[in-house]
Amino acid sequence: MVALMHEGVANPLCSGLYETEPVGCAEGTAAFLNAVMQIETSLEPAELLARLRAIEQSRGRHEAAPKNSPRELDLDLLYADQLELATATLQLPHPRLPVRRFVLQPLADIRPDLVLPGQTETVAALLASLPAAPAVRLFAADW
Repeated sequence: MVALMHEGVANPLCSGLYETEPVGCAEGTAAFLNAVMQIETSLEPAELLARLRAIEQSRGRHEAAPKNSPRELDLDLLYADQLELATATLQLPHPRLPVRRFVLQPLADIRPDLVLPGQTETVAALLASLPAAPAVRLFAADW
């Protein structure tokens, strides 16, 4: 699951749930499930990220786990309105968002016309420009 923040939206929007092939993981790693949720919050991005990390840890994620290892829950903050931010712990928008089909596909479900900070093309156009692999398949429209 991926979390994102967008001011001015009264109710959360949720994408479909997508099954995706593992990217950068050990051979034999099972497919992942990915989704995007758009929320409105008064939290600052760093505070929201800290809360997301606490949720991950409550679900068994260990900070010492190797990068790209399988995990129960992986929550990322993708963007916060038009904010561009780069700190030691948080970069907004997420630096690999424009090149990851497994993020852009669910984001396109709810915000296809969004132009992310630092980009000139919409989410739908970025998605259309990516190669078809690795595959992203709709697992469930509602979750």
